[in-house]
This record gives sequence, C-alpha cells and structure tokens, in this order.
Amino acid sequence: MDKPLKLGLLGFGTVGTGVYRILQRNRSIISARAGADFEVSKILVRDLDKPRAVEVDRSLLTTDPREILDDPEIGIVVELIGGLDPAYQYIQEALSRGKHVVTANKAVIATYGARLISLAAENGADLYYEGAVGGGIPIIKPLRESLVGNRIEEIMGIVNGTTNYILTRMTQEKADFADVLGEAQALGYAEADPAADVEGYDAAHKLVILASLAFQKPIAIHQVYREGITKISREDIAFAEHFGCTIKLLAIGKRHPQGIEVRVHPTFIPNRHPLASVHDVFNAIYVRGDAVGELMFYGRGAGDLPTGSAVIADIVDVLRNCKQGTHHRVETLWQDAPVLSMEDVRTRYYIRLHAVDKPGVLAQVAASFGAEGVSIESMIQQGRGEDEPVPIVFITHEVEERRLRASLARIATLPAVKDIANVIRVEGGGR
Repeated sequence: MDKPLKLGLLGFGTVGTGVYRILQRNRSIISARAGADFEVSKILVRDLDKPRAVEVDRSLLTTDPREILDDPEIGIVVELIGGLDPAYQYIQEALSRGKHVVTANKAVIATYGARLISLAAENGADLYYEGAVGGGIPIIKPLRESLVGNRIEEIMGIVNGTTNYILTRMTQEKADFADVLGEAQALGYAEADPAADVEGYDAAHKLVILASLAFQKPIAIHQVYREGITKISREDIAFAEHFGCTIKLLAIGKRHPQGIEVRVHPTFIPNRHPLASVHDVFNAIYVRGDAVGELMFYGRGAGDLPTGSAVIADIVDVLRNCKQGTHHRVETLWQDAPVLSMEDVRTRYYIRLHAVDKPGVLAQVAASFGAEGVSIESMIQQGRGEDEPVPIVFITHEVEERRLRASLARIATLPAVKDIANVIRVEGGGR
C-alpha cells in the first residue's frame, strides 16, 4: 500500500482549525475522492499551550517552521497564517524546494501572486489558493479551468461580508453607518479596527486576484482604485431606493479594447441585478464571458468551515496530482494590456449636493455640468427654503471620470452651493 502523503500546516487559527477539523472528520471520504491517503505531519503554532477549539495530538504541534520547511517527507504545505510576513517567505521557500503549496492568503497572492506562480512553474510545484477569495465559494477554479474557453469581459463582486452586512442593515433599518458598524463589531462581523473592511482594502486585494486570473494580466494592488463606505448616509440609501437601486461595495473589473479597469467603491446597482439581492455577510461574484454569458457564484465568504472547505478542495487536487505524478499548469500566459487610470473610466454617477433654493441656481449647476460635457439623466430637488440649503440630487449619463471631476470642481466654486455631500458611481443601467 502507498505511504500516506504528508501535510504540514502553517497556522492554526480560525481557518487552520476548520481545515484540520474537516480533514479529521472526513478523512476517509477525502482520501477516497483524492485516490490517495494523507496525514497531517506537523502544525505550526505560536503557543504550544494555547487552548484549542479542536482536539489535536500535542506531538503534531511545533513553534519552529523549520520542522515543516526542512522536512523532505512533507510534500504539501498548507499556509494559513495570513498577512504578508512571514507567510510570503514560507510559501516562497516551500515552492523553491518543490513542495506543493495550498494557501488562503489573499494578501500574499494579491501582492506576490505572479512571482509565486512563476516560481511554482520553475520547480514543478502546485500553487492553489481557492480560499483566498470568497470563502467557500468556488471561483478561482472556475476561472482557472472551467471558463478557459471564454474571453472574460467583466467580473463584479461583493467580496467583503462586513461591508455587505453594514450596508444591508443600513438599508433595512434606515440606520446610520456608525450605529451599524458598532453593531457589527459587537457581533464579531467587524474588527475593532475596521479599516481593512470599510475602507475597501480587503476587497481590493481580492479584486487583484480575480482580475489577474480573469484577464490574464498581472495587476498590482496600487493599480486598483479604492473607496470605502464610510461616507454612505441614510440620505444616500433613501435616494438609491427612489431610483430603484441598492448600494453595495463592489469590486469591479472590466476588459476594454483600450485596457482593463479595476476599481472598488460603493455603487448604485439596480434592484433587478442579481448582486442587489445578496444580503448580510454573504458574498457573490458575477462573471460575464463571451461564450458562457452571465454567471453568478454565491455563498458564505468567510468563516472556519466555508473557507476550510475551499482549502480542502485544493488539497484534494494536490493529492490527485501527486498520485498521478503530475502538477497543475499554472498561469504564465500573461497578456500585455494596460490598466486604465480611474480618470479614463466611463460610468454613470449619483451626485448629492446642498444648495440655496434661489432662482438661477439650478441653471448655474447645469451650466457647470454642461461646460465639461456631463449630461444629466435625472434630477431631484427636495424641500424648499429661502435661507437653508436644500438637497439636490443628479444622476448623470455615462461619462469619463475626469469630466465628472472637472464639473464638480466648477460646481464647488458656486456661491449658492454649500457642499457636494457625496458622489457614488452607478452600474448596470437605469431603473
């Protein structure tokens, strides 16, 4: 009988514990489906004496990564530490030694993915990272394998459960951002320092991974335009409903003849769009290919068992490859396509401003839009008041971002305009 293939786990936090639990609970099923037996040989932890959420033989635990990286019998390294350092160094070293790597580390793959993919190819090793985006949602493998006959034109997703929960509660309860954020922190959906989620950093890392695969173009994190949700107010939520839309933090990638656009920001999306019905902490990723048309992948985007499920699927692929003496063909056929500046992106816009309600003010605002070639699709003015500014809302037709910014700069100088309260991009057509 063949000897079991040995795995080393780097990290034993929430996801690491979930992976180990699934491996132990479903070992016979996983071995049968993989066609190869396996065993967890070592687990890297920070503290040997820390209480564990799962029962584990203490002899498997180590605080020394060398016991995994230097062991020639451990052929599969599962990295679940998170963050850039030292995770990147461990993955790099494992691949350099020809060890196969499975990771759920979005930061490492988004920052060093192209380099690690090339390193894996050079050393005949596998590099799998399904758990890095979307938790338990299978999206990486479809992009790498199932949709290879397609030219992917668009990928758009809700890839951060914290922000989706906050925006869902704001919409359903007509609540303020700060109040819902506190609720999310109390429930454990948001960190004490929520910046990575609410400012869009987490979503931007995930978009780098998705767009790089979808468009076969190595994309750097600094090339992704990013805005968070901290400026979204109850007024914006109400106006979105008036226009038949919902506000979501979307990660958007699109292919154009002139280049690729990649952006993360709050977005008005029509209620008829499938992403509009994704609520609470759930994630969803919408993909449009030239042959397959429209697809949507939906499910839990985080958690020990959902993410653990994605990691296990990758482990099974590696076990199968080891059994067959082969390895996965990694992505090396990169395309030479430019990434568009945000100023060159064309979309529609929602603009909410406050202005004094006097004759001629709307004409001045309209003239400022017109001077920069911005066309107005619809407009709402709420309330009347001779002294107090009133809200005025515009939805534009599609226009380049640079023209929109130039028109807003003109409007901001008008004496009758108190402020430009918010600007939100609009996707998916009209009502």
